[in-house]
Amino acid sequence: MKTIDELKELEQKVTLGLQEAYRKMVVFKKQKNSPLIVSRNGKVTKIEPDNILPTTSAKES
Repeated sequence: MKTIDELKELEQKVTLGLQEAYRKMVVFKKQKNSPLIVSRNGKVTKIEPDNILPTTSAKES
């Protein structure tokens, strides 16, 4: 079993990895002038490339 500190460190690494993946996706979408398709409140929504935020935060359900 991993210690609490090891699990916290792993969580931080995963979070940083997800943030970097999002950043790269935003760059790609803007370069290709392609909308970002997301789900908001159970509805599929299209965000135009100029309106995509450069960073985001995770929401817990």
